[in-house]
Amino acid sequence: MGKYVTVFGGLVSIIIGIWGLISWWYSFVILLKGSVPPILILGGLAALFAGISEVKDSMQAKKEEAKPTQEKK
Repeated sequence: MGKYVTVFGGLVSIIIGIWGLISWWYSFVILLKGSVPPILILGGLAALFAGISEVKDSMQAKKEEAKPTQEKK
């Protein structure tokens, strides 16, 4: 019985969501327009930090390769 209630609740939610999207389309578009710049900024920051981390790792690996290996006697 609980499965049917979940399916019915999902269908009701979809219908109300479609009605709300149609009714408040312009508000939805304004929300999307307002959310794009912060998403781009956060995505750019994440890419920047990932790139900096990769460059640091690469430099560290080159330093490790350049060190002469010392054998213990």
